[in-house]
Amino acid sequence: MADFPSKVTTETGSPTSQTSQQGGNSLRGLASNVTTKMNMSFIRSIPAILMMLEIVLGLLHWALIASGPYTRSSAYGWVMFVAITLWILTTILFFIILFNVQEKLTFVPWTLTVMGYFGVATVLYLTAFLANAATVHPFHGLPFYGHFAAAAFFSAVVTLTYGGSAFFAYLDWKGDGGNAATNTVPT
Repeated sequence: MADFPSKVTTETGSPTSQTSQQGGNSLRGLASNVTTKMNMSFIRSIPAILMMLEIVLGLLHWALIASGPYTRSSAYGWVMFVAITLWILTTILFFIILFNVQEKLTFVPWTLTVMGYFGVATVLYLTAFLANAATVHPFHGLPFYGHFAAAAFFSAVVTLTYGGSAFFAYLDWKGDGGNAATNTVPT
């Protein structure tokens, strides 16, 4: 037993191949791993484009309101709450769908959840739009009147995009709409 070496290696490859895997190629491997997990067909779809519009225009909407003295009218508290909350939730939902997280969370009925989310978001943004549009006039003549008027316009556009997303989520939930008897006939 004294002849047994103190350090035994059981590698079957060369030591340089192991160091090249740990070194410079790790970022390349990470990037290819991330891109294979991304749902690239989702990016090119109409629901994804609508969600990106909701994120960008929603950010613009609440940034316009936040840049003015919105605390002078209590209605803007509701508008800011709806705009920021839905902006955050839509951003999270976008990344959940983009990175296929819904495939890991199979216990959630995603088509129904997404349809319900966009339906509720449409109604909430409609109320925020009405509150925003109704409270623009008292700021007439003040320097921030243009901000609040532009915010009212963008809230109307975001409401329409949420309505479009709700429509496409409904179509996804409904399925292809074909006759069940024609879908079960063997070919």
